Amino acid sequence: MALTPQPGQILKSNLFSEPMRVEIAIQVGNGTWRLGLVGTLTEKFRSVTLSADQLPLLQFIEPAQSFNGDGSLLRLGLQAHSLGIAFEFDPYFGLSMSRVDPLPHQLEAIYEYMLKLPRVRFLLADDAGAGKTIMAGLLLRELKLRGLVERTLVVCPANLAFQWQRELKEKFDEQFIVMRGFDLRVQYGVNQWLQNSQVITSLDLAKREDILPSLRQAKWDLVVVDEAHRMSAAAEDKKSMRYRLGELLRDTTDHCVLLTATPHKGDPLNFTLFLRLLDEDAFADVRSIHEAMERRRAPFYLRRLKEAMVYFPEQQPDGTWKAKKIFTKRIPHTVNFTIDGAEFDLYREVTNFVKSQSRRAAAREDDPRARAVGFLMTLYQRRLASSTFAVQRSLENRARRLDTALKRGKQLLEEIVEVPDPEDLEEMDEPEREQWEERLALMSVARNPQELREEIDDLLRLAKMAEDVEAAGVEAKLSKLKKVLQDEGFFDHPEQRLLIFTEFKDTLDYLVKRLRDWGFRVGFIHGGMKAGSREDLGSRLWAEQQFKDGHIQILVATEAAGEGINLQVCHILFNYDIPWNPNRLEQRMGRIHRYGQVHDCLIFNFVATNTVEGRVLEKLLERLQEIRDALDEDAVFNVVGEILPAAYIDRILRDYYAGKLGEQDLENRLLRDVSEDRRDCYWLYVVSEVSSPVAKLLTQRDPARLRREAVTRVEHFRLSSEALIDDK
Repeated sequence: MALTPQPGQILKSNLFSEPMRVEIAIQVGNGTWRLGLVGTLTEKFRSVTLSADQLPLLQFIEPAQSFNGDGSLLRLGLQAHSLGIAFEFDPYFGLSMSRVDPLPHQLEAIYEYMLKLPRVRFLLADDAGAGKTIMAGLLLRELKLRGLVERTLVVCPANLAFQWQRELKEKFDEQFIVMRGFDLRVQYGVNQWLQNSQVITSLDLAKREDILPSLRQAKWDLVVVDEAHRMSAAAEDKKSMRYRLGELLRDTTDHCVLLTATPHKGDPLNFTLFLRLLDEDAFADVRSIHEAMERRRAPFYLRRLKEAMVYFPEQQPDGTWKAKKIFTKRIPHTVNFTIDGAEFDLYREVTNFVKSQSRRAAAREDDPRARAVGFLMTLYQRRLASSTFAVQRSLENRARRLDTALKRGKQLLEEIVEVPDPEDLEEMDEPEREQWEERLALMSVARNPQELREEIDDLLRLAKMAEDVEAAGVEAKLSKLKKVLQDEGFFDHPEQRLLIFTEFKDTLDYLVKRLRDWGFRVGFIHGGMKAGSREDLGSRLWAEQQFKDGHIQILVATEAAGEGINLQVCHILFNYDIPWNPNRLEQRMGRIHRYGQVHDCLIFNFVATNTVEGRVLEKLLERLQEIRDALDEDAVFNVVGEILPAAYIDRILRDYYAGKLGEQDLENRLLRDVSEDRRDCYWLYVVSEVSSPVAKLLTQRDPARLRREAVTRVEHFRLSSEALIDDK
């Protein structure tokens, strides 16, 4: 008579390639059994159904009770099980497995906010330099320990992909691949998004129409979007490709975290659309924002200012406990200068040309070409404010393009170019924005070939004036730059480093040449450079490392260096031209004013006080300084981009050039939203100010430091396991 299968028995038979342990035994009738078996050698599970005729072929071995087992194996098994459930008893266990020294605001974000949500849908909008990458890595580690995450996608600007890959590997031992366009093209018929479980890709690659179908097929457990403000939408009917990518990612992941230091553009509707990338239903309209304001709490959103961030408290000699601030001060200086002579004549002539073209364009607002010309004229004025060389290059380029079009016939000028929303243009990567400018250079409001020829002649005349000014060496801003370099001791102290920002690559090329002529060791970073690596000559990361190591004294950069580059070794920054997008002020300062900076940061802003644009920016800087002095803190620099939308200054100056505003109207329009009493209206942008009492910080401090002991336990388990495998 055949024995009855019982859980715990060991079966041997020619039916199996190894002895099998019975885990499940269910009789299904007529002597037939359904068994759940696990191989004693491979530990693989099999489900089999055996008939009554097959049971006699089995050899049943009853498990014998003995105390002859391997004690070391038992100990390792118990350790493995305890490590597997450690997060249930140790809320900081993920920290134990990471190579980071946590700060209070980082622990608060992960353990007090995100991990308490049943499904993580969160906007982390701390200031630049607060360690958002570290917080994202900690969240990933904690969710993986809980068995909630296997597949993770990180979406970021292309120049930050290598940095994300490096930090996740070095600090959290997480191996991610960087997905590039080439990787997707060479694997025909294979969906790389499905083949890889931990992926980093660029925002502008993922948004492409030829990429979205394959990306839509992939489901993710966690999606992290860095510099997420680039995915914002101006209106419901003006959704960019980046925004549509955000909608796709929202719908194909369980957990989603958006990271940005500039979450708001001064428009509640814009902010509501942005929050819909977290949850379409919860933030269906602006009312959800108003309700959060009434509650004075937004559990989906965390925005902390640098000025409120502190270290863990330390005991003072008098026995009290004090929490030291993490970030040093930012001390701005306005470097005023005036232009005169031939340079002022150039400014006056270019401005008159811009006004003339802008007014003709404004008279034909329904014509897309006219709108394109209005934008282009404002751009030329920005280039004029940047450097004589930059505006000269732009004028020459436009004259050449229009002349070529005129010779080939009128059809090129009739091309319709749909100008992107100014907000979208401000958020574009540098190469993409330059491509748009190239296309716009072909637009003209000339109504016939004669008018077009007159415009070309004007462009060439102005370009020649700019060339003469540059050749004469009378550019006032460049002279002022040399004087400030002398006053601040850069000529006498070659070890003192300096970061210079400009909006345009032409100005960057001009400055690099001049600074080298003055004897400085100069490097540069611009959007046309590949990210590369620290050893990749000519790449952004190579230039960054050269600056950190002291091989170059002055680093000149465009906005391409405004994100994801850490330059705490330097504490002096020159804004050679002031960005018309207020968000970029904070992004630039964030390169040097970040965790690890030990000096107060000196910010020098160059402003021409006898130009319309210079006076506008000077008034804005003065008002910011007044608010800073009244509040006795630097927080105003963090929220100015949330009070003034990205393209606000550009828009009102465009109205001025078009004759819709006078100079006095210009100043009133700019400053009406920048005042001390408006700060309280923006409480939502400072949801949590890390104002935890010292007692609470102390309770976080000791466990956070004791986590280091867990690292030793995990390492001991790893070494013991490897030794056991080697013995086997």
